[in-house]
Amino acid sequence: MELSELPGIGAKRLSALQKAGILSTRDLLNYLPYAYKDTTESAAFCELEPSQDACVEGVITHVGKVSSFSGKTQVRATLKELSGDRKLELVYINQPWIAKQLTIGERLLLYGRISVRQGKLCMYCPEHVRTRGLIPKYRRIPGIQSQVLLNIIQVSLKELDSCFPENLPEKLRMRWQLCERNFALRQIHFPDSRSSLQIAIRRVTFEQTLLFQAAAAVFRGSNGKGIRIDCRPEWREEYWDTLSFKATDAQKRVLCEISADLRTEKPMARLVQGDVGCGKTAVAFGAIVLAAKAGWQSVLMAPTEILAQQHYETAKTVLTAMGIECGLLTGNMKASEKKAALSKIASGEWKAVIGTHALLSSAVRYAGLGLIITDEQHRFGVRQRKALEDKAELQPNVLVMSATPIPRTMSMVLYGDLDISVIDEIPAGRQPVITRIVPEQKREDMYRFLIREVKNGKQAYIVCPLVEENENQECKSAQEEYAALAMGALKTIRLGLVWGSQNDDEKQTAITKFKDGETDVLIATTVIEVGVNVPNATIMIVENADRFGLAQLHQLRGRVGRGSLQSWCFLMAEPNERLREMIKTNDGFRIAQADLEQRGPGELLGTRQHGRSPLPALALSNDGKLLAETASCLKEIMHSEDRGEWIAIQKAVREVYSEILRTTAMN
Repeated sequence: MELSELPGIGAKRLSALQKAGILSTRDLLNYLPYAYKDTTESAAFCELEPSQDACVEGVITHVGKVSSFSGKTQVRATLKELSGDRKLELVYINQPWIAKQLTIGERLLLYGRISVRQGKLCMYCPEHVRTRGLIPKYRRIPGIQSQVLLNIIQVSLKELDSCFPENLPEKLRMRWQLCERNFALRQIHFPDSRSSLQIAIRRVTFEQTLLFQAAAAVFRGSNGKGIRIDCRPEWREEYWDTLSFKATDAQKRVLCEISADLRTEKPMARLVQGDVGCGKTAVAFGAIVLAAKAGWQSVLMAPTEILAQQHYETAKTVLTAMGIECGLLTGNMKASEKKAALSKIASGEWKAVIGTHALLSSAVRYAGLGLIITDEQHRFGVRQRKALEDKAELQPNVLVMSATPIPRTMSMVLYGDLDISVIDEIPAGRQPVITRIVPEQKREDMYRFLIREVKNGKQAYIVCPLVEENENQECKSAQEEYAALAMGALKTIRLGLVWGSQNDDEKQTAITKFKDGETDVLIATTVIEVGVNVPNATIMIVENADRFGLAQLHQLRGRVGRGSLQSWCFLMAEPNERLREMIKTNDGFRIAQADLEQRGPGELLGTRQHGRSPLPALALSNDGKLLAETASCLKEIMHSEDRGEWIAIQKAVREVYSEILRTTAMN
């Protein structure tokens, strides 16, 4: 059945689905929930904790009048537990009609996130629950209401058997205790019970992860003869000697591993993974030096202009000292600058080319491209990396870097086509960042500390989860926070503001002023998560910290502590067990492992590897062991004398990854 034939899908809804990448009934059934509202049981009021999603039941004992605050209407009500005296405040934002709908003495079943307001537990804009059960939550599709999406998915399930014939051999399913595929999809969209849902999630996650790893294995196996870069050991020593700091043993070890790869005819495909501040960039520039001295051109691609500009500034110091010409290419350059850059790249005058996605442009011609480096690899897709590789005359060497600390099992999934090097040391002289959870009642004390540090010449970041105010969520926005602080608690110091979709010139100006010390505090969204390096910044404040994953909080914390000064990270939230992990350690790998265990692998996947994520079920799974199981399963299949299972897996890979593998020969 075509999407347009499904009941309830007219021209507007069809267009909305297509814009979201849903082009068929098959795509619709593969649009999996990211979580579930569990209304099967009500939580006891004594068990409620901040930042927790909960289903609660009680009786309305008070309904306040409609009030106005900061341009928003508010209605407050009180919900009393059924047996006992504990109460929960309900706050409805921009829903003035609710004041007439709530009745004192009415018994309600509600679902929402527990917050803290003026020291008391509350629930903002709770959902009124009509039925008990496990209710799927889908990522919002603009133009499609959540209930409408739920209805059309329910109708499309009738087409399930024709859309998804079983693609895993029965013996394999029995061996790994996997249910049938279509049973799994039915249960994922409309679970009968928690146990049947877990069985279904295991099956779908296992399949998606196995096929992703198989595709990576096939993709890697297609690499033929590459560029051999004959680099000498003394070049590495010469490079380390030119730097203004002493390299760590881990940095030297990883550059040795890269050097060994470059000297073979097999194309290098290596991931350099390391915690924030471990010195990955120095290793990358070392690889560029080796390639340049052997006569080859290198490219370093960064995900943002901020990061590309920072790398270029470093390159001018480090590479020019060794006689290596370098240049910058970004999409925001003037036409004359871009023309000059393209000429120097094509002629080979620039042996090191640093830039953004502009490096992928058809107008860019390289001269002897032998080494490709992508920074913050988790922000790039498989196709983008491949597009850059295709610009070389021969198969180039590829080095990718990521500061997102990923446990070993997750690395096997995300980077199955790469060898992995880990920089597990931090340069000498760095002090661990002191992290504190700051509840609302301690905010003024924190501001006094910040002002004192600023007057002593230090700088600070304040990170907010939103750019503009969201009318249905009581959390800080960057613009709102800037306006409030500029006229309030921080009016005596200089403030800057930056966010992701801001005009590029304004964004660069704001960051440059902060780097140059012209502003004391930079209020920002997570745009500063990577690429902003200001050693004088010693304070990081994260508003609504409970809205971030631990791995992302660790990335933000990594913006401070980049020099020898003692630095601080303040997490604005009510204390909870998850955030306490940030206090226990500064080790990003331990934090990422905690995130993996607490929130599931989907939190660490974070970005899309091509198009929509090929691993949506990872967001539902909290089984880290499953990732290792799929790696063992693939190894077993590929090395088995019985080729039937490998043939079946290859067929499934062709279906799922046809776009990526279009030019890849299946062995």
